[in-house]
Amino acid sequence: MTQPDFDLILAGGGLANGLIALRLAQVRPDLRVALVEAGEHFGGNHTWSFFASDLTPAQHDWIAPLVAHRWQRYTVRFPTHSRTLHNGYYSATSPLLHAALCDVLPANCRFTGVPIVHVTPDSVTLGDQRVLSAHAVVDGRGQGGAPALDLGWQKFVGLEVELAEPHGLNDPIIMDATVDQHDGYRFVYTLPFGPTSCLIYDTYYTDGPELSAATLEQRTHAYAASQGWRIARTLRTEKGVLPIAIGGDITAHLASRAAGIAPSGMNAALFNAVTGYSLPHAVRVADLVATLPELSGATLDRAIRDHARQSWQDQAFLRVLNKMLFRGARPDERWRILDRFYKLDASLIERFYAGHTNWRDKVRILTGKPPIPIHRGLAAILRG
Repeated sequence: MTQPDFDLILAGGGLANGLIALRLAQVRPDLRVALVEAGEHFGGNHTWSFFASDLTPAQHDWIAPLVAHRWQRYTVRFPTHSRTLHNGYYSATSPLLHAALCDVLPANCRFTGVPIVHVTPDSVTLGDQRVLSAHAVVDGRGQGGAPALDLGWQKFVGLEVELAEPHGLNDPIIMDATVDQHDGYRFVYTLPFGPTSCLIYDTYYTDGPELSAATLEQRTHAYAASQGWRIARTLRTEKGVLPIAIGGDITAHLASRAAGIAPSGMNAALFNAVTGYSLPHAVRVADLVATLPELSGATLDRAIRDHARQSWQDQAFLRVLNKMLFRGARPDERWRILDRFYKLDASLIERFYAGHTNWRDKVRILTGKPPIPIHRGLAAILRG
């Protein structure tokens, strides 16, 4: 019987598959793992942020090479209050992911700048007609279509800039909702990388995925000016549209993915329903894959799909809140829901983002003075 080229092929070299490759190289170095990316670099052009409480100490250790910036606290700003929360906040970057993967994967296992034209449970065909064979394939090529899911959207443009003078920030501002509200819930999100450098995102929770990058760039420049910051030069631009889960049928969604090919990342709806953050989910899947007793196509496919279904079920309460945000609140009042949330106990907020919300937390979140009229909030929840 002919031996395949690889034990595992990871189709798509983004965050989810990149972390699977990295983790397998760390704990299963005997495996032949190929990573295939259509772009010139693994990971694309992204910054992935997460809270310290999102990961276990062991997970923090193994992704440490990817983390470019660490802060011990973060700030939020709303029209009615500002607050600093003492939960660590970290940012990983795509250049560090690319470098880490190049360090651990042999050259003959790395494929960049090569589009994928066809995927089967045991092969990947490249744009130059090369066919790579393997015992198993994982497909992590972005979101794809998701007609079975009810989604809102988080869209953003981020400018990494060098300022003419120091910005004066010690900690990230992960939500500044004191800005004018446009197109749903709008906030500006600023990560201070150095005394005069920062990454400023103009961010929106909207009903549709359409993104006007030029408009958001203009608003980012206006925000910087309002803070007294003079931009000397723009180092890099990011833009993105992330799904925010409101409802849907995860079983039908996964069934729409090709049988026998394990989906990963956004392709498997593995992201935080409220924030759209995907790194903690990608870390968990990488750990899951690394601990499987065998990496056959059937085993991988079953394990990741089961994990995706469980993750979706675990986030049912988060989708209830999204229904209130997107369906119960008018676009110009959506900020009020987040404003009230950030007045709650700091440990509750920490558990919420880490996916450890308990029943007492849920009661606390849903009781008290409502940020929107009760009848609209209930109607949104009961609609499905």
